[in-house]
Amino acid sequence: PTRHTPMADAAPAGGDRGGFRGRGRGDRGRGRGRGRGRGRGRGRDGDDKEAWNPVTKLGRLVKEGKIKSIEHIYLHSMRIKEAEIIDHFLGGESLKDEVLKIMPVQKQTTAGQRTRFKAFVAIGDGAGHLGLGVKCSKEVATAIRGAIIQAKLAVIPVRRGYWGIKMGEPHTVPCKLKGKCGSSRIRLIPAPRGTGIVGAPVPKKLLSMAGVDDCYTSSSGQTATLGNFAKACFMAITNAYKFLSPDLWPEQEFTKSPLQEHTDFLAKAK
Repeated sequence: PTRHTPMADAAPAGGDRGGFRGRGRGDRGRGRGRGRGRGRGRGRDGDDKEAWNPVTKLGRLVKEGKIKSIEHIYLHSMRIKEAEIIDHFLGGESLKDEVLKIMPVQKQTTAGQRTRFKAFVAIGDGAGHLGLGVKCSKEVATAIRGAIIQAKLAVIPVRRGYWGIKMGEPHTVPCKLKGKCGSSRIRLIPAPRGTGIVGAPVPKKLLSMAGVDDCYTSSSGQTATLGNFAKACFMAITNAYKFLSPDLWPEQEFTKSPLQEHTDFLAKAK
């Protein structure tokens, strides 16, 4: 009996949790999701800002302070490939994330069914920035973490406008907008100040996270398919900057792209 005791104690230390699932990929999935996953995720927020080692040119410029705002990145249509860039500009208490839905998805294999979890996460600061991310993983916690990263990489600027007289801060969508995904259709209609967001829970969450205070919505199709409904709403909000209104007519004098402006800095060894 004394020989078996150290073996039983040594098994968890080696990472074999949950019996047979401890071998191979099962251990990795369980270890991240149920073991140290949440603790590591929270603790990493403070350490990453100091330990972030950018791997893209844009990330290097952001870390060195060469780019002052995220709008400067949008102006030159530069692709954001590191979630830490969003944390750098929008991080802190203002950036909120919310899990819209977690659903199981299955794949038929020769051994039976393989179940994974799909997470939909929305992220926004309530001041004109919104992102939507989708991620599928074997563990719920891993799927949520991956969806948050995808949402940060997909953050877009939200164009807001007025209903009627242009006084005070923009409070609604600038014009009628529509988006679709699958059979879900949604239409966003400007509303007077003080109306609030008139719509289903999903567009209400997305619009409030985007910083839109007043809006009417009209939807059709299978809106119970929450993933498609959220994507349709996100697409409608994205379409706001695709509409060229008279206030965008004046010619703007564009400066050099940050990648051209700071060529000498980027040419240096990392």
